[in-house]
Amino acid sequence: MRWEGRRQSDNVEDRRSMAAPAFVGGGLLTLLLMFLFMFLGADPRQVAAIAPAPGQAPAANGKQGPKANDTMTQFVKTILADNEDVWGALFPKAFGARYSPPKLVIFEGRVQSACGLASAAAGPFYCPLDKRVYIDLAFYDELKRRFGAPGDFAQAYVIAHEIGHHVQNQLGISSKVQQMQGRMPQAEYNKLSVRMELQADFLAGVWAHHMTRYAGVVDEADIFEAVNAAQAIGDDRIQAQSQGYVVPDAFTHGTSEQRVRWFTYGFKSGDPRLMDRAFEVDVP
Repeated sequence: MRWEGRRQSDNVEDRRSMAAPAFVGGGLLTLLLMFLFMFLGADPRQVAAIAPAPGQAPAANGKQGPKANDTMTQFVKTILADNEDVWGALFPKAFGARYSPPKLVIFEGRVQSACGLASAAAGPFYCPLDKRVYIDLAFYDELKRRFGAPGDFAQAYVIAHEIGHHVQNQLGISSKVQQMQGRMPQAEYNKLSVRMELQADFLAGVWAHHMTRYAGVVDEADIFEAVNAAQAIGDDRIQAQSQGYVVPDAFTHGTSEQRVRWFTYGFKSGDPRLMDRAFEVDVP
């Protein structure tokens, strides 16, 4: 992917210079919970609800840290700008409303969001309560080493997936799904969560489709990197890798096959108006 020298977004908060919040007792338990929830794919708010209470949290003032101009930060700002440009053009045509871009927060280790305290072990996430995407850039090393999904467009897919959640939030889909929590058995809610994640993969594919229209920016090898990343972080593959067996009732993001299929569907169609079809998918 040719990303250097293109527009960078100003909607980035770099919190890496801020001290991580101290834990008041049970720090090891909290980290273990975060580690487990990474594989279960839980909402960060669920993790925060059962974790030991944190000490003083860092202020969310968006202060720029000492790494603000490193290569990866510039890359993230560029990919965020690409999402702003694509969705800024698509959203009014598809949904008849203006697209309101989210903020993206770069952190290290732990971060306080409106959805609660989250560890880097939980992976990148979107918080619908403060309309922010959160990412510890060390996740990209994990994506490459642990999951075998290298490449800059694999990294771009991760951000585009989280932006997909922001699109869902702006359309009111996130709140409707969240309201169902506690009103149905957990296994059934997990299936709803899977459909939400597959829809976000679809929207990431839609974004990728429109990025290929910029000459010389994205090529076939880049799309392969994104597909490889989607396959690498399927629930079935992560569970098999981490615990040696698969528990479909605990899926919250979808299988590798499903994630690849819905990203590819979005990429081939390029039409965000087809996103509702993700809620028609049969989830085991």
